Amino acid sequence: METTNHEFHELFEQLGLPSSEQDIRAFIDSHRPLAGDVKITEAPFWSPAQAGLLKELLLQDADWAEVVDQLNVALH
Repeated sequence: METTNHEFHELFEQLGLPSSEQDIRAFIDSHRPLAGDVKITEAPFWSPAQAGLLKELLLQDADWAEVVDQLNVALH
């Protein structure tokens, strides 16, 4: 099975968010620290569609799961 490594900017594009390096840093800085007991998929700043996409990517253990995990770490 072949896997694809995705970058933060690609995940932000999938989420419909600005995806420049500066935009990503600003997003993370403005939303962290996320409380330790809050799952990334349940963070209050996601739209229902964004939260659903993140859940789907994690549940499917998709190629995207690694970059979602990295975002989770950055936000916590």
